[in-house]
Amino acid sequence: MAYSYLESSTYGKDNVKFLKVKKDPQNPKKHEVMEATVKVLLKGAFETSYTEADNASIVPTDTVKNTILIHAKKCDTFPIEKFAAELALHFTAKYEQVHGVTIKIIQDKWVKYEDHSFVLESPEKKVCTLDYDLVNGPQVYQMSTILKDLTVLKSTNSMFYGYNKCDYTTLKPTTDRVLSTDIMSTLDWNPTKLGSLVDIRKGLKDHIFNKTFGNTRDITLKIFAEENSPSVQATMYNMATEILKQNSELEFVSYELPNKHYILFDLKWHHGLDNDNELFYPSPHPNGLIKCRVGRNQSKL
Repeated sequence: MAYSYLESSTYGKDNVKFLKVKKDPQNPKKHEVMEATVKVLLKGAFETSYTEADNASIVPTDTVKNTILIHAKKCDTFPIEKFAAELALHFTAKYEQVHGVTIKIIQDKWVKYEDHSFVLESPEKKVCTLDYDLVNGPQVYQMSTILKDLTVLKSTNSMFYGYNKCDYTTLKPTTDRVLSTDIMSTLDWNPTKLGSLVDIRKGLKDHIFNKTFGNTRDITLKIFAEENSPSVQATMYNMATEILKQNSELEFVSYELPNKHYILFDLKWHHGLDNDNELFYPSPHPNGLIKCRVGRNQSKL
């Protein structure tokens, strides 16, 4: 009996980058652009490459890279969810030893200001993740779309009081503070309501992906700006609930929000100088980190 066994494995290519230019058929000088970074990991019958040093089953990672780039040229990459479905169905159909894939595509936010000129709104990104196993068929998969690194700040209408206090507590309650965070919102799709990877690959769900992602961003910014926030926890829950109400194809909405602290300078030592929430010190760390995952009650379905 061998001393050890292979419990699980996966491999592939990460950090495959491309910029895709999409030209208007009616006006070749009118463009859309997508800059993306792709990771594709293969799952399947590769055990002997690990346990017996037999590489016969291995699809080289360089082949994985070439495949990503060739399909980025030949296929429509807008939106990235469709491109993820394209790659998943290709790899599992072409190689009999590939039983599944895990895909992650990160899209930078380029915003057009003229027909073929763009501004990079860094560091904001859109991310798609897809996990697919061939044995379950294209109706069963796990797909998420993520709004990431959208940095926001508001200078008032944020409170925090009524919290638990003990002998370790030094934080003072406040009804007026600066609130800032780097938004990360994850949208978990419901395959039953969204449809199969085959339909996604054909582009039949493009309008849903585009609408839902834009809607998520709009709701996030609107509630952040307009709500007199009692806490980060309450605000993120309200955001997630509203997104679920407006987008039936989603199963869960998650938020991960670091609370980026801005600390009011105490300047009374200088001739009693008052600081009425005007001058703050940006404190990068430590920071609070608040997370939640919100779903629908069954009675609401």
